[in-house]
Amino acid sequence: MPQSTDANLALFEPHRRLLVAHAYRMLGDLARAEDMVQEAWLRWSGREAQVASPRAYLVTLVTRLCINELNSAKSRREESRGDRLPEPVDLDEGGIGRAELVDQVSMAFLVVLQRLTPAERAVLLLREVFDFDYAEIAGLVGKSEAACRKLLERARQNVAAEKRMFATPPETHRRMLEAFTQAARSGDLDQLVSMLAEDAVMITDGGPEGRRVEGIRNLQAPLKGAWNIASFIKATAGRAVLEMELHELNGRPALVLYSGDAPFAALLLGIAEGRIQRVFFHADAGRLRHLGPRTPRA
Repeated sequence: MPQSTDANLALFEPHRRLLVAHAYRMLGDLARAEDMVQEAWLRWSGREAQVASPRAYLVTLVTRLCINELNSAKSRREESRGDRLPEPVDLDEGGIGRAELVDQVSMAFLVVLQRLTPAERAVLLLREVFDFDYAEIAGLVGKSEAACRKLLERARQNVAAEKRMFATPPETHRRMLEAFTQAARSGDLDQLVSMLAEDAVMITDGGPEGRRVEGIRNLQAPLKGAWNIASFIKATAGRAVLEMELHELNGRPALVLYSGDAPFAALLLGIAEGRIQRVFFHADAGRLRHLGPRTPRA
């Protein structure tokens, strides 16, 4: 016999933020993540059998829903865009909450996750974040335990190169973001080059249709190299007059640019070894709505 709604809710709600965070890592989109968790709630509340471990059951359920969503999105070509960035979010305001391990929702980590297949994402997160055993993971993704071990090995290799960007202290990150912003606004090419790693990469996302700022279209492919990135920033940074605010997005200091009171773009950095390794410029207006309006001036 199904439990009452109140009883089901009492078991479900303590896990909601964890489930939203997991679905967000899988999908890179907060609205879609919330949809998956809502669907999980409907299935949870309608189940017949008792569950020994609600947490494990719900994580498994949300993972299956996300894999199905990713496969469906791929068939719609939404996952094949090379310039697509995960949606930037304020962890607290976005309903995810302060994650125990902030590196698991950093933009650099999420970008790496999006390079993985749905099965690789699931295996990595279930093993590394939730400590599922291989038998549980194999049953969930429909592969053998040996295949899951190989998937995890490949996923770890992809993530390993980005892990160095997870250790920079927030205050160091903030100082470098502010210095980078100042150099961009002043057009100081030498300063920009000096702050960027030689093999730095810049990724921009202007949305499905692309987006122009004062005649400049967002990059359609990652831009590589300190000089190339610095030159692009110098050529484009002064083209539009936008208000800027310092925020914390995905657990790291970030810059939000506003056109009027509406968020226009978000700038996030990946920093390691005293240099900027990644520049993420997110200008997909439809996926910045969770950032909210500009803070009113006093």
